[in-house]
Amino acid sequence: MHPSLYITGAGVSAESGIPTFRGEDGFWTIGSANYTPQQMATRAMYMQRPAEFLLWYYRRFAQYRHLQPNRVHRWLADKKLITQNIDGLDGKAGNVDYIPIHGRLDKVTVLHDQGAEVELLDAPWQQVADNQDAANDDGHLKTALLDAFRISSTTQTPQMNQSLKPFVLLFDEYYTELYRMSVAQNWLLSATKMVFIGTSFSVGITDIALQCALQNNAPVHIVDPDPVDLGVDGIHYHRMTAAEFIASQ
Repeated sequence: MHPSLYITGAGVSAESGIPTFRGEDGFWTIGSANYTPQQMATRAMYMQRPAEFLLWYYRRFAQYRHLQPNRVHRWLADKKLITQNIDGLDGKAGNVDYIPIHGRLDKVTVLHDQGAEVELLDAPWQQVADNQDAANDDGHLKTALLDAFRISSTTQTPQMNQSLKPFVLLFDEYYTELYRMSVAQNWLLSATKMVFIGTSFSVGITDIALQCALQNNAPVHIVDPDPVDLGVDGIHYHRMTAAEFIASQ
């Protein structure tokens, strides 16, 4: 049996300065000029309007790419950890085997059919940020992004096995081995205790995790200042921030 398994969401990175996704200033409440976040973060949007898609992710990554882990990330650095966060801060904190189940925005892959084995590559966001022509003009910025992600600015059509795609699990995609899903399932099925920190239970992995815990009678702890009531008997709610929780351990 594995020891305690920690499953984290955006609340863990809030102290580092990254807005939670569903708070008032969060990414899922802020779309683009024409699309909601739920429309933007899709494979369909990447394929049909790659410049708009990449600009949206660039605005959300370029602003935060130099931020550093906080005390919660550092506390979790030696823990069994599955995170929904794509900010990569757990890796920066020193957790060498954590599972970023929704990907990492500092990495890309070539565009491929889901399920294929592909290599993770460093994302070219900094290359775009260093482009002076793109600095303050969305039109130039979109062109720079298309070029960096190997997409023709003329056709604006991503090409299979050539164009680059952010290593992020999108709304219309599914968990594959690229996201270490089999390892994650093994951890979930063999955890002696599950601790959910800073997650709104609005994504697939939290549902899977909760069902595994209930199936195995593993104690479930939820850490959140305003936790979602799951309507399940026996869950331990800790109505506090992640930082307050680790201080109490």
